[in-house]
Amino acid sequence: MKRGTILPLIFISIIIILESCSIHPVAWNPDKTPSYSAATKFNEKLTSAIKIDLNKWEGPEDIEFDDSGNLYCGVHNKDFTDGRILKIYPSGKVEEFYDSGSWVSGLHFYNNNLIALSHKEGLISINQDKKATVLADKDEDGNRFYIPNGIDIAHDGKIYFSNTSEISAYNIKYGRKLILEMKPRGGVYCFDPKTNYLTTLIKGTFFGNGLVLSKDEDYLLMVETTKYRVLKYWIEGEKKGQTDIFIDNLPGFPNGISIREDGTYWLGFTTKRNEALDKIHPKINMKKLVYCLPQIIQPKADKFGMIMNISADGKILETLYDTKGVILSEAGAVKEHKGFLYIGGDVVRYIGKYKLE
Repeated sequence: MKRGTILPLIFISIIIILESCSIHPVAWNPDKTPSYSAATKFNEKLTSAIKIDLNKWEGPEDIEFDDSGNLYCGVHNKDFTDGRILKIYPSGKVEEFYDSGSWVSGLHFYNNNLIALSHKEGLISINQDKKATVLADKDEDGNRFYIPNGIDIAHDGKIYFSNTSEISAYNIKYGRKLILEMKPRGGVYCFDPKTNYLTTLIKGTFFGNGLVLSKDEDYLLMVETTKYRVLKYWIEGEKKGQTDIFIDNLPGFPNGISIREDGTYWLGFTTKRNEALDKIHPKINMKKLVYCLPQIIQPKADKFGMIMNISADGKILETLYDTKGVILSEAGAVKEHKGFLYIGGDVVRYIGKYKLE
């Protein structure tokens, strides 16, 4: 072998070794992906959605409305190094409401203030003058909220939210690391603005994502994306402080969750499950190898829009699809408003608006 050929091979080998050392995955044996039948039978209902433009931004991970019908969403640029909160008027006009300097993946109005989860500032409150106050950016032990994610607010003003990681800020490479490592890097928290006191409710979650309170506010649901499941944490009652599995072994990567007026839930998915990924999850060295692959040949998520309506007792009632990703290449964020579903995701460049039947 010529010297000119050997040197590049040595260089590539060194890179692979170094990259392997930067990931320490845990073996995991996921259950077999359930079949798409009955309430999960394929259809193409989501292909009738229309697109709402975001002015070249992307990643509307959460969607919120004010009393005037204006839509708000957090967005980011292509490499996640910058972001804004957008305000979109019913006319379609797009305004940069708040310069967050980072992705904002959780939004909720309370007492005329917009409570948000900024990847740069943490849990913040934005008043009518667009001035932000940091409410919390770390837990009781000083661990940072690097990827604060899902949020909901109780009638008494207590703010419940999740954090995906206390280790690192989000980028595409770190997202892959979280998926492959299968380590509990996040948590669920409650912040009481009356006392400025923060409490950790769940310590250690697997890609903790969307979060929502039940209709009676006696429990909350929190999505664990990489475990393909949704957890239930009891806030009140005999099981207060306990955690159960609300629904497990889902056929995709669950992301955002929101509640309907009838007390059932909308669960959005980033994409469907990947058979090859499930097969390597038990194999630590194989996961290290996959992580080392150049990004250009890394496995890509399928374009696949999926949203489930799930009952209060964890049963799938209906599933809406765009199986080819024609209109909705992902459907991770979902919010119902006046007869429509507003649908976003981690990297889509628009919001889908779907009329409910």
